[in-house]
Amino acid sequence: MSAVTITGLHSLKHSKTRFACVTAYDAGFARLAEQAGIEVILIGDSLGMVVHGHTSTVLVTVDHMRYHTHMVNSGSNKAYLIADMPFASYATKRDALANAKVLMQAGAHMVKLEGGKHLCEIITHLVQQGIPVCAHIGLTPQSVHVLGGYKVQGREENQAALLSEASQTLQDAGAQLLVMECMPETLAKHIDQQLDIPTIGIGAGRYTTAQVLVMQDLLGMTETPPRFVKNFLTQTNSIQEALSAYATAVKEGHFPADEHCFQ
Repeated sequence: MSAVTITGLHSLKHSKTRFACVTAYDAGFARLAEQAGIEVILIGDSLGMVVHGHTSTVLVTVDHMRYHTHMVNSGSNKAYLIADMPFASYATKRDALANAKVLMQAGAHMVKLEGGKHLCEIITHLVQQGIPVCAHIGLTPQSVHVLGGYKVQGREENQAALLSEASQTLQDAGAQLLVMECMPETLAKHIDQQLDIPTIGIGAGRYTTAQVLVMQDLLGMTETPPRFVKNFLTQTNSIQEALSAYATAVKEGHFPADEHCFQ
């Protein structure tokens, strides 16, 4: 695999070629993911739950993200690295720039922000300062206490319309990737088709440009995994084989399957 760039990811979108993404939090797993041919590694604030043992991502700090981003960067030479901006770290343009700078200097190629149209000014400001941005809509785990739990978003017609509108507005503001989490498959498909930028789905059905899973989920380490998760370790003999099987399944369109989707 040659070094992955945002230009290359956009080319994959335009050629209707799928790519794979997985979370990683240290050098060893980042190296395995890259060797499996996974193009994008997300240093997710999910580390607060799967590494630190918390019940949500809210307790993750910028310093946590800086530390884990640095470790992933140490183990990766070619994958495209996206680092989550943690809870309340981008409430203002000034905060967003200062904290995004920390993550970029730790080795990230792009930062990810959760939320809708209210983030447009912040996204534009970051892009103007040379910081690429991935937006994230649907289920946004940092807002779990506002949403009332980890629930599928966009099932109601008005909510679906708002998410569709937000996706276009976020792209217009300068976002170069879009994560869609826990959304009906038909809505995610519609959004992917209306955007020029690649979309990355997690619990968003089969028609996004790419898929992402939490590393611990796809390795069967989660006691009660979400519906959209598949354990790729059960039919393989090693973590490396499981990651390779995941990458192949995503790129060939075998994952997610119907049982992993919300209708």
